[in-house]
Amino acid sequence: MHRGSSKAARGDPPTTETLPLSASTASSLSVEVEVARAGRVESHALHLAPGTTVREAVRATGLAPEGTAVFLDEESVPLDAPLDRACRLIVVPTFSGG
Repeated sequence: MHRGSSKAARGDPPTTETLPLSASTASSLSVEVEVARAGRVESHALHLAPGTTVREAVRATGLAPEGTAVFLDEESVPLDAPLDRACRLIVVPTFSGG
């Protein structure tokens, strides 16, 4: 049963708000991922959306996250932790094929 247009009762659209620069949100975070393996370090520079998990950052380097230990500021960090600032992650593969 049709009761008429739902657009007629809406009125004027709400006004948009202009936020100062300090209130704007970052569109991406600079994350440096260093993979330490066999005595050498391989660096990856990533630009990720805020809230991207450590797991997704490790996966972006081509590694399987579940086979790694990840450190942020020299502390072990869980794979499901969200990234909310520019940072450097150190990734250490914990097993290898063979």
